[in-house]
Amino acid sequence: MILSWFDAAEAKKFGASLAQFFLERIPKASEKGDKEFSKKVDHVLEKMIVQIVQFKQQHKLNTYKKAQLGNVFKWALLDANVPADYADEITKWLMQKMG
Repeated sequence: MILSWFDAAEAKKFGASLAQFFLERIPKASEKGDKEFSKKVDHVLEKMIVQIVQFKQQHKLNTYKKAQLGNVFKWALLDANVPADYADEITKWLMQKMG
């Protein structure tokens, strides 16, 4: 029972899938600051909120699982050469939505 508290496999999988979803749909970081960039990112984030809500309804996440989810998400962005400050910003957004 207590070991399930540390089983973050589903959270990590979801974090990786969210990162992949985000990376496939955002424009290149070189366009950051462009008006269209902002609109596209807002649209992608709205779609991510739907996925986050569904995941939260199906899975009970404790602090450890949320941290693992955020860590996998952030490192996927960094590994895809997203600038560190932008990866931090998006990860912070995600963690706020995860509650």
